[in-house]
Amino acid sequence: QVQLVESGGGLVQAGGSLRLSCVASGSIFSILTMAWYRQAPGNERELVTSITSGSRMNYADSVKGRFAISRDNAKNTVYLQMNSLKPEDTAVYYCNAHSPFIPGSDYWGQGTQVTVSS
Repeated sequence: QVQLVESGGGLVQAGGSLRLSCVASGSIFSILTMAWYRQAPGNERELVTSITSGSRMNYADSVKGRFAISRDNAKNTVYLQMNSLKPEDTAVYYCNAHSPFIPGSDYWGQGTQVTVSS
């Protein structure tokens, strides 16, 4: 079982930056694909970005060029650097972990609120 704890959310003005962190428990972090999802009120949860165990990254079109995902396997931590934030980035951001090497693995954090004011 992997537990995920996010931090770093908050209130920021449009154009500002925030960095989210997600710390994973256990000893299998290095083989996990880590991802950030977000869910705005009234919307479905959507994938923002992901990074595989081999550090291959993927981004939603809406955040390309503004957001950057990274991982530190020594610290069991994945980061989401968010720059040039827009009001439409306002959402609860969730950390997710899964691995093709562990059937059925699908772990979620509790979420952290990001609010971007105009």
